[in-house]
Amino acid sequence: MPETNRIEYKRELSDGLEKEVVAFLNYREGGIVYIGVDKNGNTYGLADADGGQLKIKDRLKNNIRPSAMGLFDIVSEVREGKDILKVIVASGPEKPYHLKKYGMSEKGCFIRLGSAAEPMPQKMIDELFASRTRNSISKIKANRQDLTFSQLKIYYQESGYNLGNNFAKNLELLTEDGLYNYAAYLLADKNNTSIKVAKYSGANRADLIESNEYGHESLVKATKQVIDKIAVENRTNTKITSKERKQNNLWNPIALREAIINAFVHNDYTNEITPKFEIFSDRIEITSAGGLPEGLSKQEFFEGFSVPRNKELMRVFKDLELVEQLGSGIPRILEHYGKESFSFSENFLRMTFMAKETAVNKDDADGNEIGGQMGGQKGGQINKETEKAIDANSELTQRQKQILKLIYVDNRISRSGIAEVLHINESAIQKHLNNLKEAGYIERIGGTRGYWQVNVEDKS
Repeated sequence: MPETNRIEYKRELSDGLEKEVVAFLNYREGGIVYIGVDKNGNTYGLADADGGQLKIKDRLKNNIRPSAMGLFDIVSEVREGKDILKVIVASGPEKPYHLKKYGMSEKGCFIRLGSAAEPMPQKMIDELFASRTRNSISKIKANRQDLTFSQLKIYYQESGYNLGNNFAKNLELLTEDGLYNYAAYLLADKNNTSIKVAKYSGANRADLIESNEYGHESLVKATKQVIDKIAVENRTNTKITSKERKQNNLWNPIALREAIINAFVHNDYTNEITPKFEIFSDRIEITSAGGLPEGLSKQEFFEGFSVPRNKELMRVFKDLELVEQLGSGIPRILEHYGKESFSFSENFLRMTFMAKETAVNKDDADGNEIGGQMGGQKGGQINKETEKAIDANSELTQRQKQILKLIYVDNRISRSGIAEVLHINESAIQKHLNNLKEAGYIERIGGTRGYWQVNVEDKS
């Protein structure tokens, strides 16, 4: 593939990397820089790809202004048996970006034109600066400054990081005056952010049967709670035939997870409106505030061009591996649902996922109707007391709590089924299952063709 308006090749990690990244940050579609590939597309590879990743992150962090953190992603790939690096760059919301060394000048600002990074004319620099987005969560002062971040620190520790004393500055949770900004407020242990998950008995909002409220704490924790709740609601349709037992979730778990995270990360919080999640008998609706990011067309949105509305949240969610890589969420959803599942307005984006068939005809020998069953030992549902008991258990990790809830709802769920819902590999699931068995929380009855018995009540 030749170089294009969105693709740049570099045979080695050279001094010109920041220039190319600045050009893509200022370009409305962003772009990708491949390192270890020459201008003709020939693969040369890198001797130390891991070390190169660290150097690139450090250079882009220190040499570009405004901060590009949360706007780029560095991915290691193997091509023709050789290691290369792929730097994915999103279109930045605070244009014009420039090289710190040269400031906001024609020598420091660049724009992508065709397959080259060209100096930005001073007139364009002035116009972009005049229209720069100032009403962002990084620039809004938090309405309270007595914030604590114990939850955030725990999540970072679970991901292998330790937040030092300067974490607020490093994660860009401070205003220019050194006060906590609104991004910090959203990630703090306590806030007034309320996230609603509503469940209705039918296909309209006439009969509300369940209203769950999350939030008032770190947005990361609220996100994980909503993911867990909707994973539980994503019950399994079961069909037993004379030959086999078939199970299907009502909604694709991978697409559903991506949609939930997308709603949290890209929501416009500047008007204190939070994402909303609604479960109907035939569909799930996920609504987030804010329409398409400025300058992004629907076609570009569907093709995965990334213009993060909240780059500070994006960075944290990427650090915690809730987001895999920039621009991957929407294409991942489109693998399972069509573009018609998305509706846009000036102020909102709604994703609507229709459920798979809920009534399943039986043709097994004993004639038992199974349509819509969960296979769970408690009738396919987890009561609030049990859910609270699992959440309150300090001996369990967050991942183990997720697995316990899934098994409680469907006691015949397979290891691969759990891996698909939680979007992690099966070997990691097996380790968690072994730990849960050793601690006495679960017991396997009947071998590979049997089921799980959950002993939550015995452990509480």
